[in-house]
Parts: sequence; structure tokens; C-alpha cells
Amino acid sequence: MLDRPSVTAPSLDVAEPRRGPAKPKLLTVADAKAMDVGTMADLFKDHINPGQFHFMKLLGFHKVKVERAEGMYYIDQNGRKILDFFGGFGSLAFGHNHPRILAARQNFQDEKRHEIAIAFLSQYAAALAKNIAAISPGDLDMVFLGSSGSEAMEAAIKVAERASGRKNCKIVHAENSFHGKTKGVLSITDSALYQGEFKLVENRYKVPFGDLEALTRCVESDPDIGVVVLETVQGGGGIIEASTEYWQGVRALCDRHKVMWVADEVQCGYGRTGRFYAFEHHGVVPDVTALAKSFGGGKAAMAAMIARREVYMKAYGTPKTAMIHAAATFGGIGEGCVTAIEALNTLYDEDLIGNAEEVGAYLIKRLDEIRARYPSLIKDVRGRGLMVGLEFHDFSRTLPLALRPVVAILDDKLKGSLSGFIGALLLKDYDTLVAFTEYNRNVIRLEPPLVCTMDNVDQFCDALDDLLGRGIVSIVKDFIKTQMG
Repeated sequence: MLDRPSVTAPSLDVAEPRRGPAKPKLLTVADAKAMDVGTMADLFKDHINPGQFHFMKLLGFHKVKVERAEGMYYIDQNGRKILDFFGGFGSLAFGHNHPRILAARQNFQDEKRHEIAIAFLSQYAAALAKNIAAISPGDLDMVFLGSSGSEAMEAAIKVAERASGRKNCKIVHAENSFHGKTKGVLSITDSALYQGEFKLVENRYKVPFGDLEALTRCVESDPDIGVVVLETVQGGGGIIEASTEYWQGVRALCDRHKVMWVADEVQCGYGRTGRFYAFEHHGVVPDVTALAKSFGGGKAAMAAMIARREVYMKAYGTPKTAMIHAAATFGGIGEGCVTAIEALNTLYDEDLIGNAEEVGAYLIKRLDEIRARYPSLIKDVRGRGLMVGLEFHDFSRTLPLALRPVVAILDDKLKGSLSGFIGALLLKDYDTLVAFTEYNRNVIRLEPPLVCTMDNVDQFCDALDDLLGRGIVSIVKDFIKTQMG
């Protein structure tokens, strides 16, 4: 009988040959979680934005490592609770980590639901679009889902331009506008800083915000004008509103000349002003609008363009044109849509729009009282709901009369210094976070979550009152100490 050749079992210690490149030295999630503030700062400067770090350091933001966040508060590495009156520029309507939104996302993950729905229909995108149509007034019922305010606004101006019917369509936008930083909407964002030296779209006009006569003259001067794009409330401009007469005039003007009106509600929408859309205060409906920020429930990057059906069908209503601006890869992603669906239901179930109106009125009332106590520091309090601007005087106006003429020549260079000092000291000494505005640097922007309570308002206003009570000289001295520490 022939001997069979022996068979040696493969050794478990022999590694399979690597088929791809060697793994670089990568940080893990655990490494990121354990990272100290100094390492965070170094990596931010090395790999993200060293220039931005300069401003974060001035304000003291670079010393904070957020370990977790809940409701109205961040909790830092020392267990300090920081009251959030910044709200991520209006991105946190529900505060941090709302339990209903967390639960909806967890259920979606546990059930291993699908995320990317390009080849197939998505029940989640369909349900979300239906909900937005149900909330939106008039015949705003055709929805494009995206990931950011810029993407939603790009979709808005594209659908409006096509629906306008102009072959050489031109766009009107407002002074101090902010519509995003991607190439198209950057062209109608009124910032020399952001526009830099990029080659921009040239088919545009700029008019003063809130000036109906100027807008009328512009529209009537050029028959190629097909689109008017306006923020309903200018956020970056310093929380600036226009009158109901203006908005009703805009609607009538656009109807008269068959011009498409795009209302940018990325920051002021989603209940922040005490109505779902800020334009609802004025009894008008635009042809196209856009949402983002809080639309993702504070947990997902979600945005939407919403157009009147007639407008959408003119632009993309045939099989030949349907794919010109169809959903992007991550447009209508599953978990994002589920998050947004739960968020919209929560917004109404918890009456957060009504809360924004009531608590916002209380916030403005308290700020007006503080302004009356410090008229040499505070120039104006304005806004609606929980979208409020607190404007400080130019630096020279806060000083004794004898010093004002000397310092006044530096006011432009010093613009924003007082609001910066106050923002930095509110964080350092009162555990309170506020925001600023792009164009009027003297304005502190207050956009707390819509879950904000009157007690939260009292906590913020008491801190502000106490800080301003130090007087301008002490405020400056105390800020300088923070830079030396």
C-alpha cells in the first residue's frame, strides 16, 4: 500500500500577505476622544486653519475642549457647563442631543436601514419632502434635498433662473447679503473678504436691503433681470429686518414683471423668528425658498430647496430636463432624512415655534432694560423670536467726552473690539457663549436653541448686566489680562 503524502495544516501564525498599501500611522476614535487641548490646538494650526486660530485665541475659545453637550449647555474638560446662546448660527433649534432625535437615529442604525438611495426610491426622502410641503404655505411643495445651506441656495437660484424664461438671466441681491461660499452663491454674497479674487458670476445687480424704490428701479431698468434673491432677515448683516410693506412690495413687483423671488431662510427659518418661515410674518409667499441649519436636528447635515410646483416644472418638468439638477449622492441620505423627519415632528409636538416667540420677546425685553442702563455702551437691540442682535457703539462713543475725538479716528480699525471683549469675558467669567456677525462687527448675534427657557434668558442677561456694570475701563483691562494669562 502506497504511503500518502503528509498534509501540513497551515500555521495560524502566518499572516496573509497585504494586498494594498501599508496602513499609515492614523489616529483612532479613542485617540481623538482622549486628545488634550494643546494637541487639538497644534493639529488645528497644522492641518485646518492657522489664521482662524488667531481669532479663536483672542476670544479664549482655544482653551475649551467640549467633552459632551446636552440641552442648552456644552460641558468642557473641567466639567464646566457653558450656556449656549450662540446656537451654531441657528443650527441647534433642539439644543444639544435631543433625546427624541437620538432615539430615532439609533433605531435607524439598529435596524440596518439603507442610507444611499440613488438607484431606488427612498421612503425617508419621500416622507420628508411630503412633510416640508405640508408645512410650507401656498404651493411651495417641490423639494430638493441637500447637505448645506450653500447647496440649497445653489439649487434655489438655478431653479429660479431656468423658470424665469430669460436667456440671459440676471440676478438682483442685497447689500450685506450672505448666501453661502460656493462659487454661484458667493457671487451674490456681499463680502469682499469672502469673494476674494475669485472669478465670480457677472450677471448680477446689488441694491440696498429693504429699499423698495431702489429694487423697483433696478428691476425695471433691465428686462433680463429674472431673479431677486433676499434673506428674509439678514443674519450676517447684523440681524436686519425689512418692513411688511417692503415684502409685500417685493411680491407685487416680481409678479408684475414675471421675476422669480427667492427667499433665503437658511438661518432665519425653521421657527427661529416665531413662525416656521420668517416671511410668514408679512403675509407673502416667495417662488422659491431654502432651509438648512436646524433642519438636520442638530445631528445631521441636511438642507432643502422648496419651490412652487409651477416654478419647478418650468425648470425641470420633462424627462429631458429632469436630471439637470437631480439629487446628489448624499441628497436625501437615509439617516439624515429620518433625523429631519423626527426633528420636524418634535418642533411641533413641543411647540418650539411658540416658545421661540414667547421667550424671544422676553429676551428682547430684558435686553432693552439693560440697554437703558448702559446707553453709552449699547446702541441697539433688535430682532424677532430667538434671532436677536445686540449692537454696541463704536469704541470712541463709550469713552469720556474728552477722549472721543482722539479715538474716533480709529473707530473703523477698532470696530468689533468691544463686542469681542464682551464675548470673551462672557465665556471666561460667566460660562456663556455668544456669536458675532460678518459685516457689522459691533453686533453680538444671539441665536440660542429654541428650547431656551426664561431662566436661561435670565442667566444670560444677569451675566451681561454684571459684566457691563464693570464699566468700559475695567472691561478693557480685564480683557487684556486674559491675553496675558
